[in-house]
Amino acid sequence: MKGYSCISFMLLLSTLARSQGAPQSKPPSLPNQPEIAVGALYKQVVIRRTLGIPSGADMRAFTPYLSRELRHRFDLNNACLVDWRKQNPGPNLKPPVGLIENGIFSGANEEAEPQTFHIERTEPGKRFSRVYVRLTVGNPPNKPLVWYVAAVVVHENGRPVVDDVLYLKDENGEVESRLSTDLSSGCNGSRWVGKKGAGG
Repeated sequence: MKGYSCISFMLLLSTLARSQGAPQSKPPSLPNQPEIAVGALYKQVVIRRTLGIPSGADMRAFTPYLSRELRHRFDLNNACLVDWRKQNPGPNLKPPVGLIENGIFSGANEEAEPQTFHIERTEPGKRFSRVYVRLTVGNPPNKPLVWYVAAVVVHENGRPVVDDVLYLKDENGEVESRLSTDLSSGCNGSRWVGKKGAGG
């Protein structure tokens, strides 16, 4: 009996030593962090269908997924709009500032209020990653309208946040325009200076 206990004890020690000393098998791969942030943002985009710079409850819902720099650009764009209104006090004038009727995370016109999104792929980089998103709108039996954007993701305080949005011509990734450029169009910081070629 004593010999049997000794052998059992030695087998137990051997098993423990192997499990501690041997390299552990690779844990299941976790989803890419930029994809998680972008997916969470676009879930809110689809639910809220916000046009223009978000405010109030919409802004509170989007803020955790946005960089400080992008939120600062929103503030500058809002201040530029206020400055445009001071320079153009007519009540019937439509401001050319920013993206008032656009879905700032999705696009203009029919692309302003997507109904679904799908993360297509991620291109990681040293300073930022691009997360490509397919957006759709339309209900059967009609063929849905499909278009693409890419969220530029940076790390801030150790977590991924969206710093810009690229509006793409197609699924190949050619950039048509970008949110950061559109936000500052006609503005010099918080001041309205007029769009080039707009005559003012």
